[in-house]
Amino acid sequence: MKSCVPRFLLAGTGSGCGKTTVTCAVLRALVDRGLSVGAFKCGPDYIDTMFHSKITGTQSTNLDLFFFDENTAKYLLARNGSGCAVSVIEGVMGYYDGMGLKETTASTYEVAKMTETPAVLVINAKGASLSVLAAIHGFVTFYPDSQIQGVILNQCSAMSYPALAQAILERFEGRVRPLGYLPRMEDCTLESRRLGLVTAEQVERLEEKLKKLAKQAECTVDLDGLLTLAAKAPPVDYVPIEWPRYPSVRIAVAKDAAFCFYYGDHLQALRDMGAQLVPFSPLSDGELPQNVQGLYLGGGYPELYARELSENKRLCRSIHDALQKGLPCIAECGGFMYLTERIGGYEMVGFLPGACFDTGKLVRFGYAAFKAKADNLLCKAGEEIRGHEFHYWDATEPGSDFSAAKPSGKRWDCAFATSSLYAGYPHFHFYANPSFAKNFYKACLKEGKLYD
Repeated sequence: MKSCVPRFLLAGTGSGCGKTTVTCAVLRALVDRGLSVGAFKCGPDYIDTMFHSKITGTQSTNLDLFFFDENTAKYLLARNGSGCAVSVIEGVMGYYDGMGLKETTASTYEVAKMTETPAVLVINAKGASLSVLAAIHGFVTFYPDSQIQGVILNQCSAMSYPALAQAILERFEGRVRPLGYLPRMEDCTLESRRLGLVTAEQVERLEEKLKKLAKQAECTVDLDGLLTLAAKAPPVDYVPIEWPRYPSVRIAVAKDAAFCFYYGDHLQALRDMGAQLVPFSPLSDGELPQNVQGLYLGGGYPELYARELSENKRLCRSIHDALQKGLPCIAECGGFMYLTERIGGYEMVGFLPGACFDTGKLVRFGYAAFKAKADNLLCKAGEEIRGHEFHYWDATEPGSDFSAAKPSGKRWDCAFATSSLYAGYPHFHFYANPSFAKNFYKACLKEGKLYD
């Protein structure tokens, strides 16, 4: 099947070059023009997609070539870009940065090449002049099929841009076109914390910042040039992915400032099978939603809200009792931490043994394949799913029912897994192994009668 998805990709020379700021400025400017805009993010990032969704008003989609095979990524691009006037894909890290120093696997470049998407390189031009052209030349020629067709200069002055743009046109003879710039805008910076950007809901004066960025982009970024580039992208060729349809179940999903890391398509898979997802807040709700047959505790920042979570003892008891009775539950990373005895000095649900503590550094960071040691809620012994870990906090008892293996060969044990529970630091995506989603759904169907 082929689907027309006008699109372009905004790539960076490296982390910190400003590609997220440029992406947000361009997205908002396009939305302000009255266009329907699709948004995508390369890699496993949760936070950038929150900004995308906040701007566009629709779900932003992760395109991760470690999680997904080629057809799955193309299907998600086609499905979520369908009907949009233009779709914008934001890259991850530097354009060619993949899983290792010697390969581009799972890089932004691989996404652009596989989806045949025109790429626009975002370069931080602060303190540079002719070196900007050297950087462009290096990225364009590093691989002959670089897909790079344009460049946007970030933190570039209005005085410098015309000369740089002319030099780019002359040097690359139109093969790479200058598509505008953003000046330095200190009042529009997106705050960061050690796990990345502060979430969209926590950025002070976000709407004001987005308006300023969009206004600037309308003035100094060649939006018409970007739209022309997007229109040249070929149709996306894919095989549709179908989910089975089951009787409806109600699944409680933790959603608030403490638990906010969810892949949109991951949850949509449950809806596609028939689930009604019922949001609740572990920070403010006194008990689980009524008549639920499953529970999903996603990742987030429970350590930042440990006192508030601990003080909500009524909900902690409600969750503990439901799990004790066998309510099917997935708890990833922050959700897993919530189920342990303590986060720092604060008592949590206490359904799982051990306590969580701040290590001050990333722990077991990166992609890995997670293989079950025994039959459990999500899969049979020996089955696996690809995912990733990204956390500074660790647990005295992180579990040992799955074995993890990084592409580098490093291995460790992780997660608690029973017939009704998966809880561990690893994040995963149902589209990486759909059987995990189906098994969770079937468990909700089977055990639901106990919670009516």
